[in-house]
Amino acid sequence: MTREEVYERLNEVFREVFDDDTIVLHDDTVADDVEGWDSFEHINLVVAVEEEFSFKIPMGKVVTMKNVGEMVDIILELGE
Repeated sequence: MTREEVYERLNEVFREVFDDDTIVLHDDTVADDVEGWDSFEHINLVVAVEEEFSFKIPMGKVVTMKNVGEMVDIILELGE
């Protein structure tokens, strides 16, 4: 899977979780950039990402993610 393919799928997940069809993610996108992305929605987001990519993200990796770019890196690593 390429980084571009991950972003295509992640954009759809974010749009669905946050009910916002205008979301376009970038490596440096953080929670403050997405309306409604708080700690509660972060849990829903992680669950939705895990369902989309069919694997569990270890909690140690979840708590260290600083931006969407790091999330993509983790997805690519786990998807190998």
